[in-house]
Amino acid sequence: MAIYLRLGNPSDLAFIVATEQAEQQSGCIGHWSLEQHQAAVTNPDIAHYVIERNADRQCVGYLILRGIQNVHQNIELQRIVVTEKGKGYGRTALQQVKELAFKTYNAHRLWLDVKSHNPRAKALYTSEGFIVEGTLRECLQLSRTPQPHQPLTQARISLVIMSILRSEYELASLP
Repeated sequence: MAIYLRLGNPSDLAFIVATEQAEQQSGCIGHWSLEQHQAAVTNPDIAHYVIERNADRQCVGYLILRGIQNVHQNIELQRIVVTEKGKGYGRTALQQVKELAFKTYNAHRLWLDVKSHNPRAKALYTSEGFIVEGTLRECLQLSRTPQPHQPLTQARISLVIMSILRSEYELASLP
């Protein structure tokens, strides 16, 4: 395996915040402040994981799982960010997330939302067994920073809700 997931800790937050705010991620993921991440690291219902490359232990991304104590056994993959695209790290991390959700956290359902303008992520999730459940149409309003002498522009985007059930995961895992 090229990467592994390890539980994040407060010393990882500088990397997480910097990665989240990097220009390449702009528009595809949400952003939290350092304080929000600090609160999440201590929240027993949220798990921060750092994605590390096996060869050199270099951080190449992070992810956030929410609802790990959910009484309905629904866990949300709230965020996944990979800093090095095209190397298979995202797919491998997603496969490890499914294993964590269903085997470690005993989830019945693993779900996520993906911005409708992110076809690369949607294709990855579909190829890993996630099913589209529906769309929250134009549910987010994004403000764009204006260029000099241009007005502030706003855009609305939709979120696509996708999930995989334990039974689907188990069926796909059969030899």
